[in-house]
Amino acid sequence: MYKKGSKGWFKHGDFLVLDLICLHIAFVLSYVIRHGFINPYRIEVYRSMAIFLTMADIMIIFLFETLKNVLKRGYYKEFAAIVQQTLILELLATLYLFSVQDGFIYSRITLYAMGLIYLLVTYFVRLGWKRLLRKRLKDERTSLIIITTESMAESVVHEIVDYSFERYKLAGIVVIDKNMEGQSVHKIPVVATVRTAADFVCREWVDEALVVMPPRDPLPEQLINQLSETGITVHINVGQLPEFEGKRQFVEKIGRYTVLSTSINYATDKQLLGKRILDIIGGLVGCLITIVLFIFIAPAIKKESPGPVFFTQTRIGKNGRKFKMYKFRSMYMNAEEMKKELMDQNNMKDGMMFKMDFDPRVIGNKILPNGQKKTGIGDFIRRTSLDEFPQFFNVLKGDMSLVGTRPPTLDEWEKYELRHRARLSIKPGITGLWQVSGRSKITDFEEVVKLDKQYITDWSMGLDFRILFKTIQSVIKKDGAK
Repeated sequence: MYKKGSKGWFKHGDFLVLDLICLHIAFVLSYVIRHGFINPYRIEVYRSMAIFLTMADIMIIFLFETLKNVLKRGYYKEFAAIVQQTLILELLATLYLFSVQDGFIYSRITLYAMGLIYLLVTYFVRLGWKRLLRKRLKDERTSLIIITTESMAESVVHEIVDYSFERYKLAGIVVIDKNMEGQSVHKIPVVATVRTAADFVCREWVDEALVVMPPRDPLPEQLINQLSETGITVHINVGQLPEFEGKRQFVEKIGRYTVLSTSINYATDKQLLGKRILDIIGGLVGCLITIVLFIFIAPAIKKESPGPVFFTQTRIGKNGRKFKMYKFRSMYMNAEEMKKELMDQNNMKDGMMFKMDFDPRVIGNKILPNGQKKTGIGDFIRRTSLDEFPQFFNVLKGDMSLVGTRPPTLDEWEKYELRHRARLSIKPGITGLWQVSGRSKITDFEEVVKLDKQYITDWSMGLDFRILFKTIQSVIKKDGAK
């Protein structure tokens, strides 16, 4: 699912909040310098000024767009922007004091000192915050693949590197009119042809694709349809605007290109912030419960099966990112070797996932000589879903979400066809629509994919809350877990 960037004030809401904090720090410090350690907010004239300054600062940021291109500004331009903002604020404050006739009460030293402190504090806070953001953006850049022709490859790479470097990490180039695999354009490798591009996207970490063609050349519509089927976001340089059934489309800018973006769904910064806040709150609560459960579960696992208490496994996350997923170990140490011998008993018809009614790999599961089936600690923690609790650490780290799609294993992922890859277009979750739809009764992987795509297409915070509520009900009833 595509993260649609916010516009307007919310885009730089963090800088707005930091500016207001700096403003009030300057307000308090300037008062202390002049009058000593007394709370200025207790004095009516200063309290009124603090309210006015807050509103005036917000108004200046909006009307004069002092935060426009804030991340791209260098040291000098940043200082000049803050000087402009400070001077306007000081002039408005002076006009305010004149209008309410409090100028003879309010200290001029306090007013001028506040402006100087605000300028210096805000300047260094902005520089520090921008440094942190740039580091984070570099680590979290979107993986973009470029689809173009041989004649345009160099200019397109230049556009992205020069104008969108902080946003994108270039995963490679697909040249559609010539086989250039193995070559590179400005150190960016050519990774596929028009015939192999979809397979490359299906096997590698790719978030988005940018299609830029010469003005009179036709679009590679078959390839675009294949990429859309995988669930990644496709940006098409505006010229020809085809419609893609079942996909969300909108126009935006990438570098200096105006593109038509096509995605299975999209979410705004506000929506994703709300989902992340929910994940953090749920992750913290879940981690605390996990610590308590560890006290009781760890000795029971150790007693039945010597080895680590936690099971870690490489899983595939959003758009092909690999991560380590944590669970309480519910299977014997040689479970992966046993799985190969049990494949003929797999309940999943197409072999895309592995499910058994009575899995001998689970700790304590035994078939007695009289044919009776005996279970143990492994079956208990799986039926009660207690084995899933360490995944709350994955949620806190940001690898997973509370609600999403089930993250596939490496061997499952390698079997994926194009239509299956769409379920990876959102962050995987501890629970999801498939899980609360009776996962033990579903034996067709295509039905799993259908439910996951339905979740991504219909996603909303309300849907997440409904799935969480149903999950809690299922855990209490011990319904659906195997």
